[in-house]
Amino acid sequence: MIQTRPWTGVGRTETGYVRTSNQDALALLNDYGVWIVADGMGGRPAGDLAARSAVAVATQRARERAAQLREHQLAAAAFVTDLVTNANQHIHDLMLATPSLQGMGTTFVALAMTPAPMPIAHIAHLGDSRAYLYRTGQLKQLTRDHTLVENLMRDGLIDAATALTHPERHILTKGLGMDVAMQPDLASTPVTRHDLILLCSDGLTKMLEDAAIASVLSRAGGDPHKACHDLVEQALSRGGEDNVTVIVVAAHR
Repeated sequence: MIQTRPWTGVGRTETGYVRTSNQDALALLNDYGVWIVADGMGGRPAGDLAARSAVAVATQRARERAAQLREHQLAAAAFVTDLVTNANQHIHDLMLATPSLQGMGTTFVALAMTPAPMPIAHIAHLGDSRAYLYRTGQLKQLTRDHTLVENLMRDGLIDAATALTHPERHILTKGLGMDVAMQPDLASTPVTRHDLILLCSDGLTKMLEDAAIASVLSRAGGDPHKACHDLVEQALSRGGEDNVTVIVVAAHR
């Protein structure tokens, strides 16, 4: 039996003003405590198919294994990893079946929330779609982008300001479809009922720096509907240069 969760997510995706199609996809599995954002890789064939297929496969897998997440909370990391690896295998199966799809791929970030008495956000991701924690006015990035410029910054070869305009800033080093054995990075963090969890594609983070995202979340007053709507509107108002997808997860007030 599905149990209504004490956390709920609100999501929105928009094509933006430059792209001709939306290659983002999202899933709001509020009854299962699972949320997903995917962003088809630009410049690769069938990016929209990759994102939609990955989300569809992960959605089905989450529904099939929801009981496991409820009954074995210590296995939450394995649960979100399984969502990613099954979606990745599906994309590779599509490429094997249809050679014209070779090179298709997508970013992917999945959140599974285990319930009280100590709710914990468990995240698995590949690519540069992100997860954030917003708490008492502070925004903390929970994921680390799998991009060339992120590696250059980590190695001390460029600084954050240079990364913003680096000509290869959009090159991914990891993503679904890039390797059949690809494993996601994992993160987990305890959360409180006053926190917000944000999942987003890079169509948001290219348009808004973290300080601007934090400001929007602050003005939302804990309302995930307002937070989600206002973040997308801000990204569009600043140019909407890419597809933008946002999910904001909050505890029931």
